[in-house]
Amino acid sequence: MHVTARADYAVRAVIELASLRPVSATRQQLAEAQNIPGKFLETILGDLRRAGIIEAQRGASGGYRLTRDPEKLTLAEIVRAAEGPLAAVRGMPPEDTLYPGSAAPLTQIWVAVRASLRDVLEATTVSDILSGDLPEQVTSLLARPDSWTRR
Repeated sequence: MHVTARADYAVRAVIELASLRPVSATRQQLAEAQNIPGKFLETILGDLRRAGIIEAQRGASGGYRLTRDPEKLTLAEIVRAAEGPLAAVRGMPPEDTLYPGSAAPLTQIWVAVRASLRDVLEATTVSDILSGDLPEQVTSLLARPDSWTRR
């Protein structure tokens, strides 16, 4: 799984907005706080706004703010807003992949990979990140020594 800069920046921008609640923040404030390139962040904020995760207000007291409570906003929703589906194989849903012969069971593997991503990203809210109190699905994975080893 490759976490793109776009997905990472989207999650970080939303977490930053959540940490400032109920105050809004400008694109520049978010970019500086999270060390995100401003022009790139602008397009990401547009995606988040179109997905209904944030709203924008113009004017002297304008900026961006979350549209709902951080307790009800999952990382999966943010990643989907920024990138689309959590898992795709050559641009297709994993269940739509078909392989010939001995590779046929690979469809099941890609579906399982998507399920494992959901287990973490749909269970973790923005509030969990802010509090540092991560869900059991996440902490149990983190407790495995091999989780911290690059292979």
